Amino acid sequence: MPAPPPAPHTPPGPFEAPAISVEELSPGERAVALYASAMPDGYRFRQGDGPQVVAWIVQGAARLGLEELYRAAAYARSHRVLRMAHLLTAEQARAHSDRFGSPRRLDRAGAVAAAVAGSGRVPVSGAALARSGRPLVEGACVCGGTGWFDVHFEPLDPAAVVSRNCPAHNPEGRTPHPAGGPVRRRPPTVSGGGPSYWWG
Repeated sequence: MPAPPPAPHTPPGPFEAPAISVEELSPGERAVALYASAMPDGYRFRQGDGPQVVAWIVQGAARLGLEELYRAAAYARSHRVLRMAHLLTAEQARAHSDRFGSPRRLDRAGAVAAAVAGSGRVPVSGAALARSGRPLVEGACVCGGTGWFDVHFEPLDPAAVVSRNCPAHNPEGRTPHPAGGPVRRRPPTVSGGGPSYWWG
C-alpha cells in the first residue's frame, strides 16, 4: 500500500501576545501600564471612561510585556516607600528618573489607576495584590537586602544603636534579623503602623 502523501507545510501564523486581564494587574502595575500607553498627559478620569482606561492599560501592558511591567511596577513601589521614609539614595533616584522620565505623568497614571479600581469598577485579583508586595530595588539598598539597617539614635554614644526594618525589603518587620533574637514593635500609630525595631 503506498505511503500517504506528506502533509502540506503550514507556515507559522503571526505571533500572538498572551491575553492581558486587567483584573490580574495590581494598581501599581496598572499605573505603569498607563504610563507606557497612549493616555494623554493631561487626561482626567470621568464617569463612564472605564472601558477607555482599561484599553489603555492593556495597550501599555502589551507594549512593555508582562515581565517588564511587573519589574517596573516593583521598582516604582520600592522607590516610593524608600522616598517616603527618607531612605532613598542618589543611585536609586537616578535609576527611577531614567526609567520614568516624567514624574507628573506617573502620578497622573497612578491616580487614574486608582479611580478605575475604586468603587469596584475593575477589581484586583488576590494574586495581583500578593505580587504587588514583592521588593525590588534598583541599586544598593540601605539594608543591603537583609531587611534591617542600623539606626544611631545618640550621636555621642556609638553603642546606642537599634536595627530598623527596611520599608522596601521588610515592610512589616517579619524577616528574621541577621543577628537573631526577638523583634519588638512599637505600638501602632494612628496611620495604622510604624517601623519595627530590634534590640539584641
